[in-house]
Amino acid sequence: MIACLRLLTALCLAALLAACASSPSSTLGELPRTPDASIEQLLEKAATAKPEEAALLRLSAADQASRQGDAARAAQILGTVPLDSLKPAQQIFAVTLSAELAMTRNDFKAALSSLNHPSMSHLAELPVEQQIRTSTVKAKALEADNQPLAAARERIFIAPLLNGAEAATNQEAIWSLVMALPPEQLQATSNDDLGGWLSLALAAKTPGTLQQQQAAIDNWIAQHPNHPAAKQLPQQLVTIKNLKNQPLDKIALLLPQQGQLVSVARALREGFMAAQFQAQQSGQKVPAIEIYDSSRITSMDDFYRQAQAAGVQLVVGPLEKNLVKQLNGKPQLPLPTLALNYSDSTQAGPPQLFQFGLAAEDEAHEVARRARADGLHNAAAMVPKGEWGDRVLAAFRQDWEGGGGKIMAVERVDQPVALANQIADMFQLHGAGNTTGATPTRRQDIDFIFLAATPQLAQQIKPTLNYQYAGDVPVYATSHVYSASGDQAQYNDMAGVRFCETPWLLDTGNALRQQVVRQWPQSAGSLGRLYAMGADAFLLAPRLDQLKALPDNRIDGLSGSLSMTTGQRIERQLPWAQFDGGQVKRLPDTPR
Repeated sequence: MIACLRLLTALCLAALLAACASSPSSTLGELPRTPDASIEQLLEKAATAKPEEAALLRLSAADQASRQGDAARAAQILGTVPLDSLKPAQQIFAVTLSAELAMTRNDFKAALSSLNHPSMSHLAELPVEQQIRTSTVKAKALEADNQPLAAARERIFIAPLLNGAEAATNQEAIWSLVMALPPEQLQATSNDDLGGWLSLALAAKTPGTLQQQQAAIDNWIAQHPNHPAAKQLPQQLVTIKNLKNQPLDKIALLLPQQGQLVSVARALREGFMAAQFQAQQSGQKVPAIEIYDSSRITSMDDFYRQAQAAGVQLVVGPLEKNLVKQLNGKPQLPLPTLALNYSDSTQAGPPQLFQFGLAAEDEAHEVARRARADGLHNAAAMVPKGEWGDRVLAAFRQDWEGGGGKIMAVERVDQPVALANQIADMFQLHGAGNTTGATPTRRQDIDFIFLAATPQLAQQIKPTLNYQYAGDVPVYATSHVYSASGDQAQYNDMAGVRFCETPWLLDTGNALRQQVVRQWPQSAGSLGRLYAMGADAFLLAPRLDQLKALPDNRIDGLSGSLSMTTGQRIERQLPWAQFDGGQVKRLPDTPR
């Protein structure tokens, strides 16, 4: 009886293992399938099978280990399969699995390397399921490698092969990828599906009022009626089309008219009103502005009741951090509100609250973005002692290390007299001040310095770097190094330092800026950043719902290129300049 049971078990296992392969093909070979057998049973059978069958069994075992979440075992089994001896279909299966395992290690370079195999030329001849699987992992690897256009092509290739929820997910992924492209890459050169996606993204990214954006989407649909996106719009565009185009007739500008923030509030107010006046002069219908004094407010609830009674539809302000924090803690606000500061809370605010400011954290992120685009890897950081410096360093560290970079050293500075020793410590300078005549040596693993410092301190840092044999290390700084004073001697002391800055201070030919500077000359200096922020608050006011619906959309403002985070905070990307020959030289923009 036992012998009969053993024979029956063996026959059943043989039948299961026979199902490991698809129908044979004379040229492409057989594809493994995942059988109803354990990894151990597959490997046991492979040990006594002929080479071709053994390879199929081991591929099935490796695939099953991967599906069970045991990537290490899957990689070990896959390593026993001789890739070069396989037929093309099996090679494609193997390199696809290898790429999937590489992606579990976040090694997208290895994934792309695996998929760069001659057998991939046969992918379109394989069953649909394999085409989808291979192209999906390739698209994910290309996206991780910052190749959104190539990733979109892969997803467009498999789109006709998908149905239902998978098709919808893939379509949203295509949309995210094309929206990540800069405008210059969205110029469609063909009428195929990719060309249609590019032109739709360009229509969505083109700045304009809600009515103009809705019209642009409708025009695109009329021109591409058979495109997949015309039949099922991306969810972001559905949201845009469903937004009500209500005119903004009245804004409350809520700023302090007493106290320590009066000069800041004045610059913001004058920038805001100047932008309104320019829009009116150009023939636009502009909202009426009613100014409220936030320094006299005892209850924000009372203020909102008063504003609503006066017909206000949107509040711009307050500026005071304590009031913004108070608003952030409420579950709901009676009116949409664009606060001109940040609450510094990790708690999500009410859905009606948007926050906008000249955050130093934005500039720390900008430095990380620029240095990464320039191909740098190892940073050193010099920030002021204290809470502000800690915040800026934390923002830089999060972005830089999150993108794979390393911070090799940190110095907190506040006294020029201590700079020489701090820089010597940072660069582990050896032999300085010796009497033997030998050239001092320093560490060579720092690619650049991230600097957040005042102009007066920055003026000391660059010469000290030269003195400490580190003058060839690039310095990437926040805007705080730039006084906008026109002091050529100061600029000479910072020769070569690169810094991010507002378009207001770098693009002096802007018409609104020129108009404001004629009326308020102080706006040509460092106060100009606040005038720019005030002007941008007016620009943002009617577009908050658009930016919320289209997070990839940007508004080119005078305080930076503006977008909205998921936390409804306005984030700025900034242009770059460099001190050169006593002048400020504009640098090419960082690729978006």
